[in-house]
Amino acid sequence: MLTKPKYKICKRLGNGVYEKCQTQKFALSEARAKKTFKHRRNLSDFGRQLLEKQKVRFAYGISEKQLRKYATDSMKSKEPTNELFRLLETRLDNVVYRLGFAPTRRAARQMVNHGHILLNGRKMTIPSHKVQKGDTVSVKENSKGKGVFALKKDEIEGHMAPKWLVVDTKKLSADTKSLPEFVAGDTVFDLPAVFEFYSR
Repeated sequence: MLTKPKYKICKRLGNGVYEKCQTQKFALSEARAKKTFKHRRNLSDFGRQLLEKQKVRFAYGISEKQLRKYATDSMKSKEPTNELFRLLETRLDNVVYRLGFAPTRRAARQMVNHGHILLNGRKMTIPSHKVQKGDTVSVKENSKGKGVFALKKDEIEGHMAPKWLVVDTKKLSADTKSLPEFVAGDTVFDLPAVFEFYSR
């Protein structure tokens, strides 16, 4: 589990890393910092690649070993960038977060660990489990009236999930109709730079 101070990490890696840093207050703080430190040294290629790698690792809440394995496995594919994106996005904890069932990936990981999430009708407690096309992700029946599911019902209903997930907000259930596709402009992560880092 990654427990370093979130604001400190966001200042170093950017506001796309954690949800709590995607606020107007943080943006204003960053704008003031940029005015103060106008002459920061430009990053080397290695520094840029390291920064992008760390962005991905902290955003998805995974260890260095896990990300390295994802990158190594993806390099065997014909479309390595797309494959890495899919491996990250189809983690069960990330899917629960993308569905709006949890406010953060960390909260989604806890939900999975505590047995609140079902995969194809069966309890799944492994956050890193890969969700496949055709799988159904849902909230356990006796968990629906508890905690975040009861308190955030309106937010869950108003959440916009990715197109590859078909959500039934009333039942707190979703079907995986397809697999996610990497589009450079649609994400804050520079995944090719991650490959460059691991290819050294």
